[in-house]
Amino acid sequence: MVQIGASQENIQELLEKYNTNSVPYISVSELDDSDSTPFLLDARSLEEYQISHLKNAIHIGYDDFAIEMVKVYVNNKDSNIVVYCSLGIRSEDIASQLVEAGYTNVKNLYGGIFEWKNQNKAVYNFKDQVTDSVHAFSRSWSKWLNSGVKVFAKE
Repeated sequence: MVQIGASQENIQELLEKYNTNSVPYISVSELDDSDSTPFLLDARSLEEYQISHLKNAIHIGYDDFAIEMVKVYVNNKDSNIVVYCSLGIRSEDIASQLVEAGYTNVKNLYGGIFEWKNQNKAVYNFKDQVTDSVHAFSRSWSKWLNSGVKVFAKE
């Protein structure tokens, strides 16, 4: 698990530290304003996804990710795909695997679901109902979530 150092002051610095820019980012506003409807792939744990996810997102996981799962939902490798996680770190790993598998139009949501919620965009629970709850991943990572109700893993 990646640990956050105290030196990160903003999301840009955090992403520069942990990501390689192997896939392009898409901003919350670009995604929200887009006329096209991309496949939204959630690269977090099932528990995180069930607490909160973007509307119509497909859970693909991270630790248990398998490219075959994506092929079930996205058979056209030229489809518009946006991968997200909490902040955009795990999703870059998954998005890179999609590019390596031949998918040509893959983007990483800048700031992930935390930035989506920080910009007051709707998130949905496992019943597909709008919720104010967001799985905060961990106490240390939760500092990046400034909106909504932070939910942590069951202990």
